[in-house]
Amino acid sequence: VHLVQSGGGMVQSGGSLRLSCAAPRLITSTFWNSVMGWYRQAPGKERELVASISRGGAADYADFVRGRFTISRNSSRKILYLQMNGLKPEDTAVYYCHFQGTDSGWGQGTQVTVAGGWGQGTQVTVAA
Repeated sequence: VHLVQSGGGMVQSGGSLRLSCAAPRLITSTFWNSVMGWYRQAPGKERELVASISRGGAADYADFVRGRFTISRNSSRKILYLQMNGLKPEDTAVYYCHFQGTDSGWGQGTQVTVAGGWGQGTQVTVAA
């Protein structure tokens, strides 16, 4: 399954981004009758499910994004979306869309970077 992602980039903490995932080679009915989802993978961490949408259009979210992210799809255009609001630095990751029908496939990945939050700290010592 050929999936093409777009969107993403860098945003300040509290900002918004929208990711898109197009499936231009699928027929509309195949696109509609599938389970699709968004996953993310941060450096050094495993890939995790962010949100999914069922064949009937029911959406489900991971607790860490519920109330901030919205998954949707436009079946006539064959595009899956992820609207991300209230972004936090811990949302920084590469985001992947996934299609699960008769066949399955992954998008190429899109980097999302959320700036802000605290630095790691720097020790300053003044000698007497």
